Amino acid sequence: VTNGVLDERDIQLITAEKKQVLRESGALEFHSPTETMADLGGLEVLKEWLYMRERAFSKEAKEYGIPEPKGMALIGVPGTGKSLTAKMVAALWQLPLIRLDVGALFGEFVGSSERNVRRALQLAETISPCVLWIDEMEKGLLAGGGDGGASMRVFATILSWMQEKKKTVFVVATANNVELLPPELLRRGRFDEIFFLDLPTASERRKIFEVHIRK
Repeated sequence: VTNGVLDERDIQLITAEKKQVLRESGALEFHSPTETMADLGGLEVLKEWLYMRERAFSKEAKEYGIPEPKGMALIGVPGTGKSLTAKMVAALWQLPLIRLDVGALFGEFVGSSERNVRRALQLAETISPCVLWIDEMEKGLLAGGGDGGASMRVFATILSWMQEKKKTVFVVATANNVELLPPELLRRGRFDEIFFLDLPTASERRKIFEVHIRK
């Protein structure tokens, strides 16, 4: 620290400490997103939605009374850009990206899964403002199958936190199989918007090829 001002080395040290704390949780992983809108071909409606909310976390927005976005759900076919979109959101809004592995939350002892999810969510709040990427949520239900209801209790904890959280944590939840998700997860109000990512159209495929050729 020079004259009470953080320099580049201090910021790197703080970031390294945050990464270490997340690693110790066992279920959280810090990502350094480099993807931009130009790296994602197609999905123009989704992009426009994100652009419109780019300044929603600013001080001016809060003073004006605009509520902060809560999150978005990305449902659809594997390989259609759900993970890339999660990374792109963090890069666009210049927020840290934290990936939550739902399957890693489940422990072998009674009550440990619930403790794990509460600790993971508390850690995410300490890093806020940030983007919390809950990847392939339905796998958490499969991982917790036959566990005496632990999987449903874990999801209930996540749902309650999403509804009541006070910190700036924008949730990006992805899922391949919507039929495995509990209906209450996708109820209006949990997320600001739910997007279905289908196989790309002919014009979207052309844009995807342009992205890869440019690289």
